[in-house]
Amino acid sequence: MPIVRVEIWEGRNRELKKNLSKDITQAMVKHLGCPEKAVSVVITDVPKDNWAIGGELASDAFKDVK
Repeated sequence: MPIVRVEIWEGRNRELKKNLSKDITQAMVKHLGCPEKAVSVVITDVPKDNWAIGGELASDAFKDVK
């Protein structure tokens, strides 16, 4: 029973997450040969204020990126 964890910056809509989950599930089925119902995808929305890259908060470094 594979579990895929995805951490992304908050702000993406439900439809995008739904499509992402479907694509990830299909990739797991293709590469692992497991049934779709066995795949869990956990998406965690992380505020840019709680994400740092190279010692700089993403909220400062990526102001215009969603």
